[in-house]
Amino acid sequence: MNALRRNVLKSAAGAGTVAVAVAAGLLKPTMALASAPRSAYDAKNVGDVLKNMGATAPVDSKDITIKAPDIAENGAVVPVEVTSGIAGTSSIAIIAEKNASPLAADFDLMGGAQGFISTRIKMGQTSLIRAVVKAGGKTYTAAKEVKVTIGGCGG
Repeated sequence: MNALRRNVLKSAAGAGTVAVAVAAGLLKPTMALASAPRSAYDAKNVGDVLKNMGATAPVDSKDITIKAPDIAENGAVVPVEVTSGIAGTSSIAIIAEKNASPLAADFDLMGGAQGFISTRIKMGQTSLIRAVVKAGGKTYTAAKEVKVTIGGCGG
């Protein structure tokens, strides 16, 4: 059988399965998959984001490592890695403080998963990137400044 035909048939079968699940009500496309409430994503400043996430009085921690470029040449795709050395890490959120919507990402870690995430975020301008880690019912934070260059001419 032709390989292209096989791939088309497999893709069609997968799409059909998803369509049946949606029609049966088993999969709802309107459900948000993020763990933070929508109000946290709609917040316009860091204080409101933390409040809406339920992260009151986060404590600074040296056990959280943020790996991001010091200077990002393209603010549309800034690679960010967050590693939490705090035992029992249950979620990691990334906040770009000067973005119009500061909460850039939020991840739930289940079943003893390692406290590590890697993603790319969009940054409108030079600002602090803040990692917010929930572990053992407490909230911890760390920050790193990332300079965003405009047209490669400096930030």
